[in-house]
Amino acid sequence: MSPSSTVSIQNFVTSGVRLLALLALASALTACAGFSAASLNPMTWFSDDEVNPPTPLVDIPVEATLRRQWSVNIGNGQGDNYTEITPSIDGGVIYAGSENGTVAAIEISTGNTLWRTRVEGVITGGVGSGEGLVMIATESAELVVLNQADGTVKWRHAVSSEVLSAPQTNGDVVVAQTVDDKLVALDVDDGEQRWIYETTQPALTLRGSSKPVITADAVIAGFSNGTLVAVSAEDGVYLWEERVAVPEGEYDIDRVIDVDGDLLLDGGRILAASYQGNLMAFEVTTGRIVWGMEASSYHGMERGFGNIYYCDDKSQVFAIRDNSEDIVWDNSDLLNRQITAPTAVGNYIAVADSDGYVHLLSQIDGRIVGRIQHDNDGVRANLLADNGRLYVFGNSGRLTAYQLQ
Repeated sequence: MSPSSTVSIQNFVTSGVRLLALLALASALTACAGFSAASLNPMTWFSDDEVNPPTPLVDIPVEATLRRQWSVNIGNGQGDNYTEITPSIDGGVIYAGSENGTVAAIEISTGNTLWRTRVEGVITGGVGSGEGLVMIATESAELVVLNQADGTVKWRHAVSSEVLSAPQTNGDVVVAQTVDDKLVALDVDDGEQRWIYETTQPALTLRGSSKPVITADAVIAGFSNGTLVAVSAEDGVYLWEERVAVPEGEYDIDRVIDVDGDLLLDGGRILAASYQGNLMAFEVTTGRIVWGMEASSYHGMERGFGNIYYCDDKSQVFAIRDNSEDIVWDNSDLLNRQITAPTAVGNYIAVADSDGYVHLLSQIDGRIVGRIQHDNDGVRANLLADNGRLYVFGNSGRLTAYQLQ
């Protein structure tokens, strides 16, 4: 066994293996000398012989509908490697990428393809966009930066390990988080490394990472050891660090507390959630804890109607009154359906599931009031919303704009 190897549990799991066997294998791997870390992929926690099967869907009274406006195919979508490649919107254009290297720019008002290109390599992280750039990452641990105008490659540069989330930029640096818990900043012009920040990685982690958030002066990132860290965007100098969760339990699997869901920047505070830990809000400039409560999630959060919305690790949806622990409503109708992070669109919260259904929940009381099946292969990428439209990228590669009605 190579000392530098990082092993993903899903490489060992076949469709007929029970969750119990997966957990036992994870524990065995962490005890095996020579591995720097082992990673669990939540997407492999269900099999043909399920311990916790998805809750069957029931008929609902339809109060809201989604009408398809346009649809475009983007390569092979998520492929077979359990990636979660989420598109991004910038300046009226949606940028999307697929596992097989296809990247496209689609005009959101019309669905017209502005450009389409194919980059070398298997895409695992993306898509980031901004400041005239489109940013993705490949399985071979490279960041690839394209020009927004025409999709041509501006530069590509190797980093320490695979990147599973979307790189970000402020126009000066491109920042990405690697699976070995490093935060790296590359020069926006030529891709040369400007600085690197690294933390200590636990023995066992979830496979995934949140995308960094860049503020006026800082880069903020959540790590697999349950911490939220802010460093200077200019030079990577440490600014503050706070814990979102503290590991507890005798076994490594009990001590997994990754901050994998995307962070939520809300004015002068930033919110983060951890697996088997907490949901917390911190001051952006100082890291001071503003508010927190116990929660377990590997997804990002959403705001609306004075609430914070999040999905827990069992695919239950919660609305929490902001700055309190008061549960406004909760919905377990989608239990174990491996739903995406919540996205606010109009008066509703939208989530998609592993069977490819998109569900609309009322922000008022959490009832499911609308549903449409988007992709028979399922949906893993987070949904996007803009001006009453919902953008859904299915696992098979179909990107569709739906108008809320």
